Amino acid sequence: MILYPAIDLKQGECVRLIHGDMEQATVFNTNPADQAQAFEAQGFEYLHVVDLDGAFAGEPRNATAVEAILKSVKMPVQLGGGIRDMRTIEAWLAKGVSRVIIGTAAVRDPDLVREAARLHPGRIAVGIDARDGLVAVDGWAKVAQVTASELGRRFEDAGVAAIIYTDISRDGVLKGLNVEATLALADAIAIPVIASGGLASLADVERLLQPDCRRLAGAITGRALYDGRLDPSAALALIRAAREASIA
Repeated sequence: MILYPAIDLKQGECVRLIHGDMEQATVFNTNPADQAQAFEAQGFEYLHVVDLDGAFAGEPRNATAVEAILKSVKMPVQLGGGIRDMRTIEAWLAKGVSRVIIGTAAVRDPDLVREAARLHPGRIAVGIDARDGLVAVDGWAKVAQVTASELGRRFEDAGVAAIIYTDISRDGVLKGLNVEATLALADAIAIPVIASGGLASLADVERLLQPDCRRLAGAITGRALYDGRLDPSAALALIRAAREASIA
């Protein structure tokens, strides 16, 4: 399992939202590149970045901050938010993003996902953000009439590297991951699933390391890291121990 620290960008700053509400943003670092370096120094292997303004606008809005992050760290970076056409996908991949996350466009233009995954194998992920079981789009401002599992199954044969599943009701409020819904999605599709939304403590990491969660590819953590509820050293040590035990 990979634990992904999250950097959410709003107006060039590193923030966390509550339920995806842009009016409920807490600024945790005015220098996202410094934050990325701090995560790398703590031992994280892979960084999760979201352009929040871009998600609402439908096009990149925090390019300067993202480019600074890419230049500041050696670990791979996955990026979502406002990525809705091939030009944007290829521009970010060319700038050093390891994996792009397609969310809204996965609902409205599934052929874009398939073509991008064909052209860039292993570098395209789909973001599925659900509210009451239905997929939300446009920065979670609208709800589409499709369920998470229905959307995931559309890409079973597309070569998508991962599905990032977020339960919006849990995001930013430290209530714990919705493990049940995440596992249900993982059971419904063969694509690796990454859990997101609500990871609150070391207990959540321990839960993800239980046998029934082995089919999950990882989890994203945000606010719990920023406010000190999750000790990165302890969390990463648990993950390392689990990996070593599985090899032994």
